[in-house]
Amino acid sequence: MARRSISIDEKINQQKQVVFQAKDKYDAAVAELEKLMKKRDEVRQKELLNAFASSNKSFEEVMSFLRGGSPEE
Repeated sequence: MARRSISIDEKINQQKQVVFQAKDKYDAAVAELEKLMKKRDEVRQKELLNAFASSNKSFEEVMSFLRGGSPEE
């Protein structure tokens, strides 16, 4: 049985397919990562709002703290 030689163009086309599949997999992984990070940020925002709502600090005190100042400013 004779071995068929694969031309360079066929090898290039095969490698293009490998690259396209890898890119599709990468894009899907990036999309999943972005979705998870967005969900984490939403959870953190809710926690922050709940902490603020249950605290005894005023809006001005919290804003001053977040800006890096002392509450007395």
